[in-house]
Amino acid sequence: MAINKDYFVIEGLAGARKLRGKISVNGSKNAALPAMAASLLFDNPVTLTNVPAIEDIKRMGELLKSLKTKVSHQGKHSLIIDPRSTKKTAFNEEISKRLRASIVLLGPVLGRFGEASLPHPGGCVIGARPIDLFIEGFDKMGVNFSEKDGLYTFKTRGGKLSGADITFKIVSVTATETFLMAAVLAKGTTVLRNVALEPEVTSVAEWLMRCGAKISGIGTSTLTIEGGELLQAPTLPFPIIPDRIEAGSFLILGAISASRLTIEKCNPEHIIVTIELLREAGLDIETGPDFIKIKPGKENQCRTISIRTHEYPGFPTDLQAPLTVFMTQSCGEGAVFETIFEGRLNYTEILIKMGADLKMWDAHHVTVKGPTKLSGKEVESPDIRAGLAFIIAAIAAEGQSIIRNAYYIDRGYEHIERRLRKIGVNIRRVAG
Repeated sequence: MAINKDYFVIEGLAGARKLRGKISVNGSKNAALPAMAASLLFDNPVTLTNVPAIEDIKRMGELLKSLKTKVSHQGKHSLIIDPRSTKKTAFNEEISKRLRASIVLLGPVLGRFGEASLPHPGGCVIGARPIDLFIEGFDKMGVNFSEKDGLYTFKTRGGKLSGADITFKIVSVTATETFLMAAVLAKGTTVLRNVALEPEVTSVAEWLMRCGAKISGIGTSTLTIEGGELLQAPTLPFPIIPDRIEAGSFLILGAISASRLTIEKCNPEHIIVTIELLREAGLDIETGPDFIKIKPGKENQCRTISIRTHEYPGFPTDLQAPLTVFMTQSCGEGAVFETIFEGRLNYTEILIKMGADLKMWDAHHVTVKGPTKLSGKEVESPDIRAGLAFIIAAIAAEGQSIIRNAYYIDRGYEHIERRLRKIGVNIRRVAG
């Protein structure tokens, strides 16, 4: 499977606030991927709308097809998934090694067939992502685990998953989604404690419940699921919620480089902490039911902020890199504490090369002094979120920047260059 070598060329604004206009938010990648996996819980075709046309969605579609599931497009942003032809339980190794979300399929595959095999799931290199939670949890649900030549095999001891009481030692979105889906088809009652509360989790759980799943406690830290039979999808499609990380990233870009920017088709409640942090930094922000408007404060205030990432509803780790770029343009010294992934601050070395005044104290803590002038550089995207942060930094910088490894950015953001050009960014994609 060839990875494109495209890259972006960006002419920076040298700190000027020249961007203005409207930019729309697409459907959430992190809600669409588990919804696609959840299609295997059904006994009829599932229709998903507002699905972003990005690389990770393509990979999940290919992974489902490798299991003999029928996946078809109905327009650019709609998918029809028919699980009735699904018969394989061995995940495609090449795709799984590149897609972290592949492990979410483990729940519905085990629930439907009682066995599954996959390699260690891959994705971005942002720190260790152990599968201990999955091994221990499925053991409680009556599953034997074995590993041979890098291939993990899960097989139920009685041919069907059994309900269990599972407490997650750490809050995990993927573990919550995986065991929630597994429990829907398990025999008996499953209780999941210390679950993730992210909107992407709750939206999929609410959809499953509307389709017949017996789930209580949605929106709380404890979920109780009564196992049952395959679900029936309604005639109406399931619309994927707006991508809060995309909305937050556009908001931060506006805070740095826009005279006036409106983010449309979003849910401000999903990024309320980010909005309040930017207000604290002096930005003028107006919110509505599905939009956010941002412009500089009346007195062009420039105040620093500090952030500590936390599971929802706290400040999201996926917005940590863009907000760090914002802090390089703020006044004073602020701190960034990354509490989720130990390797997620490595991108700061690139920002330092661009002129940022940053100091890394350890793998979880950096301090940022601003404002500093950034200079355009040639850099490479290390992961999805840092890749977009580099684009934001390049827009604020003086001179030309080249952002290589566009594939990572494409994994999370649909046609980012086309959308940014509409608000005034001088950006172009070059085929690699």
